[in-house]
Amino acid sequence: MKIVMTGGAGYVGSACLRRLVRNGHDAIAYDNMLEGNERAVPEGRLVVGDINDRAHLTSVLRETQADAVMHFAALASVPDSIGMPDRYYQTNVVGTMNVLEAMRAAGVCRIIFSSTAATYGFGQEMPLREGSAQLPETPYGTTKLAGERMIHDYAQAFGMGYTHLRYFNASGADADGQYGEDRRLEGHLIPLTLLVAVGRREKLLIYGGDYETRDGSCVRDYVHTDDLAQAHELALHSLEPGTARAYNLGVGQGVTVLEVLRACERAVGRPIAHEVVGRRPGDPGVLVASADKIVKELGWKPKYPEIDQIVATAWAWHSSHPQGYAS
Repeated sequence: MKIVMTGGAGYVGSACLRRLVRNGHDAIAYDNMLEGNERAVPEGRLVVGDINDRAHLTSVLRETQADAVMHFAALASVPDSIGMPDRYYQTNVVGTMNVLEAMRAAGVCRIIFSSTAATYGFGQEMPLREGSAQLPETPYGTTKLAGERMIHDYAQAFGMGYTHLRYFNASGADADGQYGEDRRLEGHLIPLTLLVAVGRREKLLIYGGDYETRDGSCVRDYVHTDDLAQAHELALHSLEPGTARAYNLGVGQGVTVLEVLRACERAVGRPIAHEVVGRRPGDPGVLVASADKIVKELGWKPKYPEIDQIVATAWAWHSSHPQGYAS
């Protein structure tokens, strides 16, 4: 299939693109490169462009004769969204409408949407299931839920098919150690921890040590980018006009921040400097997924269910690329 991937030079998008290309699909990244990395994209498969440039995106969809869109492009920091909701509504809501309008103009009727666990309410019974109440408590979650609802409405009105994939904590790096996480403004726990190990940060800040969890730190569900890429390919193969699906993507095992720190220390082979500080606004104590639905319906099978497996791939990347792709 021919796929245009908005945000396809980013961390998750590029992992999905590389898998699709390896498996014979004709995929290209459409990315404004604010957070994307050219070196993460196979040669000849990057188009620089912004989802807020509807005319350009429409022309790319037409020229490539795209069969489907994978829509990754978004701003994705919970704390930043609280302080800058205007930017999040512009990119995540208006930008998604631009993608849908470009699809209509180009006659593309399939979309896979990169959504998030942040669309759920945080005070619910864990693990979260697809039927759990979507009551987002941050602007980031609200804008991504708006994207889900908009796609649903467009699909009903204009004969599109869609699959929403709600990620929990994307993590890890390619098994060959050649591709990994490299953001200009890093906010994810595993790379922040390993950046201390390679000397690029003084210490890891752990936000909150008084949650009602087994060690007082937050609990999250970490899912490897290879497993996310597998899910996107499975969703693509089953996607037709009229399809309307949503799936959680997590491994169903909650890991505390301190447990992630210990896993990183085991991978590195030495202690990693850290400090427990106050909680951050918008951080729930526990977020864990049930992915039973995608396992049952699409046959998804994570290759990296354990945190030590995920961290090992991340350390292979960071230790061999201490300056990220600039290395």
